[in-house]
Amino acid sequence: MHIAPWVHVVAEQGAVPVDLLLPMTGRTYVIRLDGREMGDTDGVFLQFYDRMKLPDYFGWNWNALFDCLRDLNWLPAEHYVLIIEAADEILPGDAAGQRLLFRTLLRAGRRWSHTRRYDDVDLSRLVLVMSCAEASVPNLWEQLRRCEDEERSGDGDGDG
Repeated sequence: MHIAPWVHVVAEQGAVPVDLLLPMTGRTYVIRLDGREMGDTDGVFLQFYDRMKLPDYFGWNWNALFDCLRDLNWLPAEHYVLIIEAADEILPGDAAGQRLLFRTLLRAGRRWSHTRRYDDVDLSRLVLVMSCAEASVPNLWEQLRRCEDEERSGDGDGDG
């Protein structure tokens, strides 16, 4: 099941075909985050800051996270693969925070997947892989689908 071509949800120890993740050519930067370390919003921002080596000007809020994810100029590569392990453990008990994170990731993925340079060459792509307990896969897909629907309709809490 795909929400968008750049989003994949897999059970722990599950597999995603490599051709869906990695391009045929070009430099790819892989970032691994741990959902178990994202118990609150500070933990979310800290994971991104530490693991993605976010720039010092990162503002420690949702808008700043999106701004960094849409830019990525401090990590020069043609493609990016963002792997979040234990994604079902992100922000337990904070459904609004989960929605903001998922919407931020979906917006960033959409931005990278639909932007072309003036010479009609695709810009770098951002692929999101969320790994979770097998029993959590359907629920995580549903959460992402709802976030995608909110993004398309413009509903939700906003991004800040």
